[in-house]
Amino acid sequence: MALLDGKKILVTGVLTEASIAFHVARFAQEEGAQVVLTSFGRTMKITSAIARRLPQPAPVVELDVSDPEHFAALPDRLREHVDSLDGVLHSIGFAPKAAFDFMEAGWEDVAPALQISAYSLKELARACEPLMHPGSAVVGLTLDATVAWTGYDWMGVAKAAFESTNRYLARDLGPKGIRCNLVAAGPIRTTAANSIPAFSRFAEWGDHSPLGWDIADPRPAARGCVALMSDWFPATTGEIVHVDGGFHSLGG
Repeated sequence: MALLDGKKILVTGVLTEASIAFHVARFAQEEGAQVVLTSFGRTMKITSAIARRLPQPAPVVELDVSDPEHFAALPDRLREHVDSLDGVLHSIGFAPKAAFDFMEAGWEDVAPALQISAYSLKELARACEPLMHPGSAVVGLTLDATVAWTGYDWMGVAKAAFESTNRYLARDLGPKGIRCNLVAAGPIRTTAANSIPAFSRFAEWGDHSPLGWDIADPRPAARGCVALMSDWFPATTGEIVHVDGGFHSLGG
């Protein structure tokens, strides 16, 4: 039996084939899942085109995580394609350019970073909860927020809030049998990464990782996400699984 045989998975954040989210959708389908994607606004056409490059074309529903009305409409939009959800991937992050200057950023720069990159995890889980059931899983993507990364600044703070949000979701959804976990992925050169001014500083990540790390290969992190959505982690929640070549395990 395939790892996700018969499961129904919602994947956010698919914009290019280089994204972790795209490969989560691909691996999920290859492991037997039915996949639905989200996108919004002008990127809907891009995501719809990318969806046709999956092993099976996937439907795309609109979701702008900065718009509360989109969350309210999400369950009905999903029911047009699936009657339930076994897994949800949160792969959404955004911060204005000014948020990457910690001391100079104003609240108007920080607020959208926190809303879109952290608070949206709770809103996505709450919107999907009516379709979920005991054994379902919410999985999100983070960059280890236990340290202050050079050049990551308020996005790092947003990731710390994101990781805390996951723990509170695990607390509140656990009694309903819904697991909530994160994958702390090593840096991947994606469209989102290109918006980080100091992303080039991560280029040598593999030189300091016991297993090495390829910033052009999103597949290891994607496999980690798929594994956490499977039935092979039935008693794991509130956890952060590092898929980073072991970088996090070394001091300095």
